This record gives sequence, structure tokens and C-alpha cells, in this order.
Amino acid sequence: MILINENKAIDIVKEKIRAWRDIEFKKNDLAIQNALVDGSDTTELIIRRDYLRDLPSQCDGKTIEELKSLMDETLV
Repeated sequence: MILINENKAIDIVKEKIRAWRDIEFKKNDLAIQNALVDGSDTTELIIRRDYLRDLPSQCDGKTIEELKSLMDETLV
């Protein structure tokens, strides 16, 4: 029987999300800057930034299956 350390799994998923998130932050920040220059609405971009910021904390207390699902939904 294989035992999986859930705390370690959570840490691994958080690190993967953080690596992916860094790239997404850069894209989103550029979109925000462009929107500000153009005078466009930044509401959706700010919501996305907040979502990206909070994403690693969504891993806490998740089961392995929930972590897999979160990864599938997020890293698309």
C-alpha cells in the first residue's frame, strides 16, 4: 500500500501554482497597465489579480483528489 503525505502534496501543489501564477501575474499586470493607459475598465483584471493572489491558500485542507481537481481547473 502506498501512503501519500497530504501535507507534502499540498506544499508541492502550492509551489506549482506559485510558479504558474508568477507568469499569469505578469500577463495580468501588463493588461492592467494597458487598460489604464487606454482608460478602460480594470475591474475584471483586478478581480483576476486577487484570485491569483489567493490561489495557493485554496490548497489548505484539501484531499489529494481535491488538489488534483484544483490543479486541473487552474493550470489550464
